[in-house]
Amino acid sequence: MNENKIIVGSIVTMKKGHPCGENLWEVIRVGADMKLKCVKCSRIVMMPRVEFNKKIKKFVK
Repeated sequence: MNENKIIVGSIVTMKKGHPCGENLWEVIRVGADMKLKCVKCSRIVMMPRVEFNKKIKKFVK
């Protein structure tokens, strides 16, 4: 995955889905930590960039 394509507002698919049933996440903060918002329920999670790079499945938009 090319990290340069990930910007604020990007939509990504993660390997493991959210408990609400959705698998799409919107990136709302980029840096050493990534802040993601679930597209369906708007829950926000933060994770280190290293963990994000391991868990990302594909870049949607």
